[in-house]
Amino acid sequence: MVRKLIAAAALIALLSCLTAAAEPSGATNSTAAGLRIATFMVDATPPNGSKMAYDPVTNYWDLRLTARGIVLLGAGDPIVLCAVDWIGIANGGQDAFREALATAAKTTPQRVAVHCLHQHDAPDCDFSAERILADAGLETQQFDSRFQRKVLADLQAAVRDAAAHAQPLTQFGLGEAKVDQVASNRRILGEDGKVRETRWTATVDPKVRAEPEGVIDPMVSLVSFWNGERPVAVLSYYATHPQSYYRTGTPNPDFPGVARFLRQLAVPAALHIHFTGAGGNIGAGKYNDGSKENREVLAGRLADGLRRAWENTRRHPLSPSDVRWSVEPVALPPAKHLSEEQLAVQLTDRNQASEASTAAARLAWLRRCRAGNKIDLTCLTLGPARILHLPGESFVGYQLAAKALRPDLFVAVAAYGDYAPWYIGTAIAYTQGGYETSPAASNVAPEVEGVLMTAIRKLLEKPL
Repeated sequence: MVRKLIAAAALIALLSCLTAAAEPSGATNSTAAGLRIATFMVDATPPNGSKMAYDPVTNYWDLRLTARGIVLLGAGDPIVLCAVDWIGIANGGQDAFREALATAAKTTPQRVAVHCLHQHDAPDCDFSAERILADAGLETQQFDSRFQRKVLADLQAAVRDAAAHAQPLTQFGLGEAKVDQVASNRRILGEDGKVRETRWTATVDPKVRAEPEGVIDPMVSLVSFWNGERPVAVLSYYATHPQSYYRTGTPNPDFPGVARFLRQLAVPAALHIHFTGAGGNIGAGKYNDGSKENREVLAGRLADGLRRAWENTRRHPLSPSDVRWSVEPVALPPAKHLSEEQLAVQLTDRNQASEASTAAARLAWLRRCRAGNKIDLTCLTLGPARILHLPGESFVGYQLAAKALRPDLFVAVAAYGDYAPWYIGTAIAYTQGGYETSPAASNVAPEVEGVLMTAIRKLLEKPL
């Protein structure tokens, strides 16, 4: 049934999303008093023959990749939240996206949060890595930014147009529900406290799938924005890698995109925007052996959780005094195994040509760290709610710690902001072994936990 709905209604739903995103309702005067909200969405699907993060595009699916979000106006300078169906936006790419959207919304880059959902049949984006490869006379591979810059221009135009047609924002809603049989911890520990098995997002071995779920956050969080009785936007947050299967050559939003689509059909008046939470060490591996039919199964389970979170939603009046945007710039410690000299050699050594793009991305990150560049951790306050925005593939421990710090509040977490750090483990995770905290996967040192948690505490403890 899910597959039939997708095939029959994908185009209609996409068009209705675009209409809902652009359609003004009520007052459209951008100087009107009180809170206002605008929604935007553009197609972010790469063209045939272009390079995604892993493979070139060879075909298309019913559902396209999108970049979508909201602009909040009336509580100081505008605030922009944007979610993109790409694997990651890093380094100079993050700078460019935040600056462009800030210009379009007439705000500052520090009041813009850009996140990816991290689907794997999707593009990569790192303008810094692209420049390093080009300067070395090498092919820019997946970092060729011609398509990404077109999407950025389209986004800028969409944000500018949406902000000019903002509508009143009178209420917001908060809801959550448990998602059953989707998320599981990827790192299975032995009796010695070390990782003895990695349960990948698709796990063939039934013995590994049979291991307990492990530490996860099973809750999906929902934040909705309303103009009177009309829902305008629904933002969802759930912590897991979003893969069912990939390496297909077909750009697609995977099972979270299908779940988002199903909710769009159920509540068509609002634009549905999904954010991947702190799911760096979380995947669907316990419930997914990579079979193609599992995309539909996982999507249905997530959509069911989203439905129940919607039904559990409690609405609250919202005024400008209830809204605040807070920023904590952090200097994340680069991994000690990163060497500028060794990375430069990898760029020019023909025997290591396959590692050139990886080396360029890491070199861009290392140079930015040494130049004093910081990553902004941000928090949107909506009355009793706090929405945290984190970089990289942050471990779920950070999300759980944030919620534990403020059990009196509704806390939602979006990760996969600046993708440059790659995996961001907790301090103990770097002593446990395993892929995610290995030199192959993490660009930060174990001391990162202290830096992140200090900033998270500051953001969550600020009074309204």
